[in-house]
Amino acid sequence: MTALAGVAAVADAALCSAEGSFAPFRAATAETRAHLLDEIAEQVLALGDDLLRAADAETGLGLPRLTGERARTVGQLKLFAQVVRDGTWVDARIDRRDAARTPPKPDLRRLLVPLGPVVVFAASNFPLAFSVAGGDSAAALAAGCPVVLRAHPAHPKTSERVAAAVATAIARAGLPAGLFSLVGGDGHAVGLALVRHPLTRAVAFTGSLRGGRALFDAAAARPEPIPVYAEMGSTNPVFVLPRALAERAAELGAALGDSATLGTGQFCTKPGLIFVVDDGSAASGFAAFVGALGSRIAGKAPSLMLYPELAGRFRESAAELARAPGVTRLAESGEATAPPDFGRPVAWQVSVEDFLRTAALREEVFGPATLVVRARSVEELERVAASLAGQLTASVHAAPAELAPARSLLAILERKVGRLLFGGVPTGVEVSPAMNHGGPYPASTDLRSTSVGTAAIHRFARPLCYQDADPSVLPPELRDGNVRGIWRLLDGRFTRDDVA
Repeated sequence: MTALAGVAAVADAALCSAEGSFAPFRAATAETRAHLLDEIAEQVLALGDDLLRAADAETGLGLPRLTGERARTVGQLKLFAQVVRDGTWVDARIDRRDAARTPPKPDLRRLLVPLGPVVVFAASNFPLAFSVAGGDSAAALAAGCPVVLRAHPAHPKTSERVAAAVATAIARAGLPAGLFSLVGGDGHAVGLALVRHPLTRAVAFTGSLRGGRALFDAAAARPEPIPVYAEMGSTNPVFVLPRALAERAAELGAALGDSATLGTGQFCTKPGLIFVVDDGSAASGFAAFVGALGSRIAGKAPSLMLYPELAGRFRESAAELARAPGVTRLAESGEATAPPDFGRPVAWQVSVEDFLRTAALREEVFGPATLVVRARSVEELERVAASLAGQLTASVHAAPAELAPARSLLAILERKVGRLLFGGVPTGVEVSPAMNHGGPYPASTDLRSTSVGTAAIHRFARPLCYQDADPSVLPPELRDGNVRGIWRLLDGRFTRDDVA
């Protein structure tokens, strides 16, 4: 058997097994699905600190960070279990028949149903929360979809341990083993084979623009295209307006320096671009701002990046940015030497004019680095905002009195991002019903969805409408008696009442 034939066989086995489990999983009660999610959370916890040590050995993220990430992983599994039990997520809609109308109005009943087998790609920078039992897997299982998980090659042992926990939970819930499969190995061929397999109904990915776009193109080229929910690159621009700068220059500089280097700058929400209005006066606060930012960056020690290839790409990207016209180094880690798989924190600065002339300065540098862009007015901020591609986030620091005059800037940013922050830093993504983690391309391939928060369940479902159906074929959520007690849209009005 050739290597490609072996890859195809692995993909086929995983997807056929997933397809075989779909019908019984879809037929399972909501309580069964919710119990499964709760059980996965308990089995992950049962792995104990051995899981954290294994993840630390493979990623170098440290036990405190990984302890928090495990809590997030468990928490989002339990949160999705609550969503499934509540049941309102299915968006049940009922329009009753009106036989007296001309022509007669049919009885229409609509809800969301699971897509089928989903391929989830684990992320390198979150070996637990965006990996085997992470948010995408939790959302897909909550929707009723089997999951084929493409393990990230940077943390195979961690992935295997969590996959074993998921398998134990599935067995304890009495569900088919094919509901979840882990596919490992190196190389892009495995992932492409999973995406191209005819039984795959959707794809979730967190990673680079290059990787996400390759999967998106492969899915679009299928005889039957499927959705790809890829979260990709983002510079997460920060805009500091004049009065905020004058009032809080040192505080903002320190906070953004910490945010840009948090986790060795390996968060998808790292602030990679900082736009600051400096009117040229001594009271502007610009000198204090860059002084505090530079001091923070210089005081950070180089630290281990997720894997050697990523560290190499960071050095290459940083060197290319440093060579761009008009870019000067603001600060760099005081430690001049570091192992090759470490990232050395660095910050640069550049004028608005040079920034606008060089398209490469608008590209993400994944690692502990940020670029300060010095503007002279809010109007110049509007120009640079308009030049930016889609982003996961943008942050605005302004005094209250500055917000109304900056409405044009905010209107531009509202069209560019999935999350607009005021007065904070973009690192730190709350897992909650209102969270949106996505954005216009190239931040993600589908700006209508989120990869964090309970709304992620809608990625893996589609609407199905029943017209003039016999009650015996209707799912419980659409029957006259509201047996689950969920909110439904009945003749245009939200209610929990039965259909009279």
